[in-house]
Amino acid sequence: MTRLTSKFEHLKANKQKAFIAYIMAGDPNQDLSQKILDGLPKAGVDIIELGIPFTDPMADGPTIQLAGQRALAAGQTLPKTLSMVERFRSTDDKTPIILMGYYNPIYSYGVQIFIKQAVDVGVDGLIIVDLPPEEDQELCIPSNNAGMSFIRLATPTTDDKRLPRVLENTSGFVYFVSITGITGAKAPKPEEVAPDVERIKAATDLPVCVGFGVKTPEMARAISDISDGVVVGSSIVNLIAEGRSVDEILDFVRTLADGVKPSK
Repeated sequence: MTRLTSKFEHLKANKQKAFIAYIMAGDPNQDLSQKILDGLPKAGVDIIELGIPFTDPMADGPTIQLAGQRALAAGQTLPKTLSMVERFRSTDDKTPIILMGYYNPIYSYGVQIFIKQAVDVGVDGLIIVDLPPEEDQELCIPSNNAGMSFIRLATPTTDDKRLPRVLENTSGFVYFVSITGITGAKAPKPEEVAPDVERIKAATDLPVCVGFGVKTPEMARAISDISDGVVVGSSIVNLIAEGRSVDEILDFVRTLADGVKPSK
């Protein structure tokens, strides 16, 4: 059983939804980024998405783009990102970590060596936004074969004809992009998202988690009511951009977690 599978089963058994937080590796520098990463589980995060900085992030809005630029300017690399996961695993062997980004850095590094090193340091899954299902042989299938989940994005424009192809080799969970457009854009409306989530859940046994545009505890709560989990990224990254302290950032993350899983 993988960390991801175990996490979702535990949450389901406790009638809870997953709170997934995104940060960019190395933003604003590796030391601070590591401290934030290490603090996320105690702030209530169930699953961590760790961004891989890239120079041309076509699906990301200004907030995530700037985070990547800050990280790259501070010297962040793919090997350094893997080392962050390795350091995290020295104190936490339970919280799933997913690397999210683009194919170019992985291709340039070498797919096979990347997969081996990622598995060795404790990466649980990948979200690679610019690799469509038609390119599954590139990274998706090798990752799945190595025991590392390949999480696919579905969008409001993923119709019933396209959906089975998207789901074919997807593992871990399905990431539903709640809006059309880039990260950090307009806020999703639960009543508009719900039918698509139900449509996807009818086609797969995998959990369906919703992200893009979720910014507040109230919004996180509303989205969690119609899904298996909520992903928040840009609003956390904004605080990092503002130069907030690690404690301030983690306190905000805790409010989001409380929104998804309010105390009884």
